[in-house]
Amino acid sequence: MFKTWRRPGKILEQKNVYSGRVYDVDQLHVQTPDGLKVERDLIRTDPTVTILAMTADDQVVMTNEYRVGVNRDSVSLPAGIVNPGETSEQAAARELKEETGYIAKSVQKMTRITSSEGFMDQFADLMLIRFDPVDRVRQHFDKDEFVSSALVPIDQVVGWIKTGKVNTAQSVSSVGYYLLFLKGKE
Repeated sequence: MFKTWRRPGKILEQKNVYSGRVYDVDQLHVQTPDGLKVERDLIRTDPTVTILAMTADDQVVMTNEYRVGVNRDSVSLPAGIVNPGETSEQAAARELKEETGYIAKSVQKMTRITSSEGFMDQFADLMLIRFDPVDRVRQHFDKDEFVSSALVPIDQVVGWIKTGKVNTAQSVSSVGYYLLFLKGKE
C-alpha cells in the first residue's frame, strides 16, 4: 500500500543555524525515500513525557502553567523533558513529583507520539501513572517555572477536551489513548 512507509531519507547535508536553551535549528538537504531532493529546516529538541496521573477513583492530575507558545496559562496534563541518561518512566515519576508533589505507585508507557514531524524531531512518550493522593511531598519547581495542580474527575477532563478548554495535543492524545485502549483492561 505505502511502499516507502517508515523508510528513512538520506541526509545529504546538515548545517546547524541556531542553538538555544530549548531547541536547535538545522538546515538539511535530504534525498527522500521516493527519490526527491529537498531542503528542509529541522527543529531538534529533547524527548518529552506527558503524564496521565490517575487515582483509584479516576481523578486526574491537571496542571496550570504559563506557556510561551500561546502566551498564556494553559491547563493540561503534567509534562516535561527526559533528562540525559533517564528513561521515560523515570522522567515521568520525577516530573510528577516535582510539579505536583504526588508520588508514583506505578508507571506505564502507553505509546509514543510525534509533535509536528513535518519540521520537528520531538516525540512525547505518553505515560500512565497510578498514585495515592494521600502520598504527597513538597513540590520542587525548576527556577523558571511555577505550576499549580488539581485533581479533576476524568469525565470533567473529557468535557474540557470536547469544549476546547484543554487542547494540548499531548493531553488530548493521552486521554484519548487511555479511553480507547486501556480503560477497563488494567
